[in-house]
Amino acid sequence: MKNDRPPNFLLRFFRWFCHPKLRDHIEGDLMELYEERKIHRGKRKADFKFIVDVLLLFRFGIIKPVREYRNLNTFGMYKSYFKIGWRNLLRNKGYSLINIGGLALGMAVAMLIGLWVYDEISFDTHHTNYEQIAQVRKRFTDPNTGITSGGDAMQFPIGASLKSNYSQYFKHILMAFWVSDHVLSIDDKKLLKIGEFIEAGAPEMLSLKMLRGTYAALNDPHSIILSKSTADAFFGNDDPINKSLKIDNRMDVTITGVYEDLPQNTRFGEVKFFSPWDLWVLSNDWVKRCENNWGNSSFNIYVQLQPNTSMETANAVIKDFWFKNGPKDLQEDIKKYKAELLLYPMKQWHLYSEFKNGLPAGGRITFVWLFGIVGVFVLLLACINFMNLSTARSEKRAREVGVRKAIGSVTLQLVQQFVSESFLVVMLAFVLSLAMVSLSLSLFNELAEKKLSLPFSQPIFWLISLVFILLTGLLSSLYPAFYLSSFQPVKVLKGALRLGRLASLPRKVLVVVQFTVSVVLIIGTMVVYRQIQYARDRPIGYNREGLISVPQNDPNYNGKYDVIKNELLNTGVVSAMALSSSPITDVWNNVGGFTWSGKDPELASDFSMTNVTYDFGNLVNWQMMMGRDFSRSFKSDSAAIIINETAAKYLGLKNPVGELIKANDGKDSWQIIGVIKDLIMTSPYSPEHRAFFFLDFKYSAVSQIHIKIKPTASAREALPKIEAVFKKIVPSASFDYKFVDQEYAKKFGQEERIGKLASLFAILAIFISCLGLFGLASFVAEQRTQEIGIRKVMGASVLNLWKMLSKDFVLLVIISILISIPAAYYFMNNWLQKYEYRTEIAWWIFALAGLGALLITLLTVSFQSIKAALANPAKSLRSE
Repeated sequence: MKNDRPPNFLLRFFRWFCHPKLRDHIEGDLMELYEERKIHRGKRKADFKFIVDVLLLFRFGIIKPVREYRNLNTFGMYKSYFKIGWRNLLRNKGYSLINIGGLALGMAVAMLIGLWVYDEISFDTHHTNYEQIAQVRKRFTDPNTGITSGGDAMQFPIGASLKSNYSQYFKHILMAFWVSDHVLSIDDKKLLKIGEFIEAGAPEMLSLKMLRGTYAALNDPHSIILSKSTADAFFGNDDPINKSLKIDNRMDVTITGVYEDLPQNTRFGEVKFFSPWDLWVLSNDWVKRCENNWGNSSFNIYVQLQPNTSMETANAVIKDFWFKNGPKDLQEDIKKYKAELLLYPMKQWHLYSEFKNGLPAGGRITFVWLFGIVGVFVLLLACINFMNLSTARSEKRAREVGVRKAIGSVTLQLVQQFVSESFLVVMLAFVLSLAMVSLSLSLFNELAEKKLSLPFSQPIFWLISLVFILLTGLLSSLYPAFYLSSFQPVKVLKGALRLGRLASLPRKVLVVVQFTVSVVLIIGTMVVYRQIQYARDRPIGYNREGLISVPQNDPNYNGKYDVIKNELLNTGVVSAMALSSSPITDVWNNVGGFTWSGKDPELASDFSMTNVTYDFGNLVNWQMMMGRDFSRSFKSDSAAIIINETAAKYLGLKNPVGELIKANDGKDSWQIIGVIKDLIMTSPYSPEHRAFFFLDFKYSAVSQIHIKIKPTASAREALPKIEAVFKKIVPSASFDYKFVDQEYAKKFGQEERIGKLASLFAILAIFISCLGLFGLASFVAEQRTQEIGIRKVMGASVLNLWKMLSKDFVLLVIISILISIPAAYYFMNNWLQKYEYRTEIAWWIFALAGLGALLITLLTVSFQSIKAALANPAKSLRSE
């Protein structure tokens, strides 16, 4: 008889999943059908059909619900949840303001940081060929010191050699000169614009959006393409194509194209014109002489890979370039220095601009990670406020939870209710945060030197916003929701709910986390500013006060320098004038191949080189350590050289004055006549490079005119008089000047921006933490109102009550300080390691940050503590 029944396991499966109200009816029909099929078709087919019927019945409407209830009106339920949440917000306006305001502030900070991070990581992605573009760099190891370094200044012949031997790997190989200021002029209209001389493939490689002209616009050596903003500045709405203009009043060019301005977050964002490399070569004799010169590194080389070539493949191929293509007379040095070529991909230009052992090893990517983490933590601080206040006020909602459970609500429904209320707060906070970001974005852009905007028109922004809201809502709501819904209704309704001493432990942990993050940010900000100040206070070897520099951007300056100098001195506002081949705050030339008495053959022979005129030392007030300055009294100074302190140590000579420095196999030589203290011309955070200063008494290599304004004259008074002299003697030149002290200050720009941003985020983090602390303190004071009243009646003083209410919060902050100090030391000490010239992390920084956090805590908590302590006990005890 047992064999006449359908498969038992399927019958049991059906009884398990079928709704109890339907089970008997459906099972009866199934059994009736089974018996009929067994009689007419046999047991095997009846069993198969039974299996099919059971599986087909496994569907919605027949499957029993997971819970023993079915919510048939979910819209009404959620509407009710939001209505209750709205009423709770209105009923507790103070806590609602703290919750919504704190969360909105945290979301606003996270949004601003998100916009900043996105702008950083999307740098240069405007170019279609972003993944295939690279800059060629060289890498070598000093055999004497074992130090591996590199650079992007390349020799002229490398470009031609790459084209001849490696063109199968590269779509474009482009020679270029450095991006720099040039004067564009049409008749009397002159504009100073940043431009680059580069080979003709640049428009295609950089995927410029050509508004007029084509990618072939630079094929003519005497052509130029302008950005739209530059074309508009010259011609307005007129067509600029085939119009003529001059570059630096010495290069005649024809406009062959106009391209859309590149965005700010690209390497070429400031470039307002491109002109052919061939024009630069034709217009500069010194560049022509470098065409076959493997000793002069003064140029850039950019490449674009072929579509089927990877960056790794191309790097492997050109690595041994020097061994295969370097000149024979340099092969010994090439082997000795282990010279290599490598590609520096465009995707690393911005974020990995610092090098270690000649390879990209970090840079702004550190700050991208740092501020990304800060953004997450600031948002977490705001979420912690919400969680703390929600769980702290649990007793206020306990009876509501008890009643709901008593009339049939299950835990899942209560969790849904509290999560819904939390999402209402998050939505309101998100709307408020958008308003905050919109209002503060211009100020943030000024602080960060960005051009950020909220992309309201882009769907991806709203998609990210939705994910942002969901994550924030879940992060801030799940713990309070499960915590509140876990109350037992019997205990709650009997009034026997006792949360116990451990109930507040999670809140205390969250407060410690808040203040740990805040104190770490405070310490970090102080260390950044201390490092900046340390570098600012570094002796720079010259006096930059009152110095201005004017670029020699016109050939008509030639032969008129002495006339200009005399006229300037006659104005009564100028004390000195001199010229140099590089700006005072930079070095443009590095030259190798020097020898000297006792030189170790293994020692590198490259030095930074600056040509200067008479009176340059007097102008900048450089400090002589040995010997003398250049002087017109000594005609032999035409073959003289002044070296800096670092170079003197490097040469290894006990008394370098009078020694000879030779080059070109001894054909050229210069006598050392003086040693000066190092002039900090490059990074103030790094040791100064060994430097040679040559006298250019013929003014043949100078490019910068330096003027010293008298201390008794103000810049406002002096500049018009100086400009009048230039306009009188060289009327065709554009008078574009720069203050040397301002140019030097720019060297601290990145660190100062980071410091300002870190300060802003630290202030906001501590404010959000204090906002939550204020809310908790006010709730604790409210919760202990009757206790405070009894204590006052029993004789407790206001001071005693203040101590009682404040000590728990102070203890939590002390714990957070003890955690934050080693964490901050670890992070900031690692950050300082990237600077060779760096400050020490002093103990008082930690003490000051800790005391500041304690003081802020006391001020935050004391308001509510003293207010509660001063309250009339008669009012608080009236209900007893």
